[in-house]
Amino acid sequence: MNRIEKIKTHQDKLNSKYKRLIEQAYNFRQTDSALSDISEYKAIKLLNKLNRLKYLQREQHQSVV
Repeated sequence: MNRIEKIKTHQDKLNSKYKRLIEQAYNFRQTDSALSDISEYKAIKLLNKLNRLKYLQREQHQSVV
């Protein structure tokens, strides 16, 4: 498995976790605002990681081509 495939696999895992956290934050919004904020914070941190991976993937792709 090359580096681009590893990045893509990791990106997919983080993306599914991000979607789960956003949904969880939305569901907690009416019942427990503190849990909603925590889930949203974790989702934002994951989004930051996803953006960095997207940058790495683009950089790797450009060096291959």
